[in-house]
Amino acid sequence: MEAVTQFLIDWGYWGLFLSAFIAGSVLPFSSEAVMVVLVRMGLDPVGCVAAAALGNTLGGMTCYWIGTLGRTEWITRIGVSTRQLARARKFLSGRGALMAFFSFLPTIGEAIAIVLGLMRSNIYLTAGSMLVGKTLRYVVILASFEGVVSLF
Repeated sequence: MEAVTQFLIDWGYWGLFLSAFIAGSVLPFSSEAVMVVLVRMGLDPVGCVAAAALGNTLGGMTCYWIGTLGRTEWITRIGVSTRQLARARKFLSGRGALMAFFSFLPTIGEAIAIVLGLMRSNIYLTAGSMLVGKTLRYVVILASFEGVVSLF
C-alpha cells in the first residue's frame, strides 16, 4: 500500500485525482493522506482540493452508474451489503438527488450513490450535490490538518 501511495504522491495533482477517484468508488483507499502529503510538500491547497473533489466525485458517479444497472445481486458482489442498501434507501426515501451531498459519508456513501442510481435520480443534480459535499469534506479535512500542524 505504501508503494501505491508513494507512486500517487509522485504524480502530484494527477496522482491525487486518481487516488480520490479510487477512494470515491467502491474500492477502499485514503485519498486524504495523499492530499495532506502533497500540501505539506508545497502544492497549492486549492489545486489539491479541486483535484481531490473532482476525482472523488467521478468515483462516486461510478457508484451511481453501477446503481443504474439495477441488479442488487451485482451490487452485493462488489462489497455493498444489502443492509447498507436498505439503510441508504430509508435515508433517501422521499428526498431525491440532492441527498448525493451526503455521499462523502464513510460506509454508507457508496450505498447512497448506488441507490440514487437505482432510483434514476437526476444525474446533473446528483453530480452537483455530490461535488459540493465532497469539496466541503476535503476543505474541512485540510483545514483541520493545517490547524493541528500549526499547534506544533
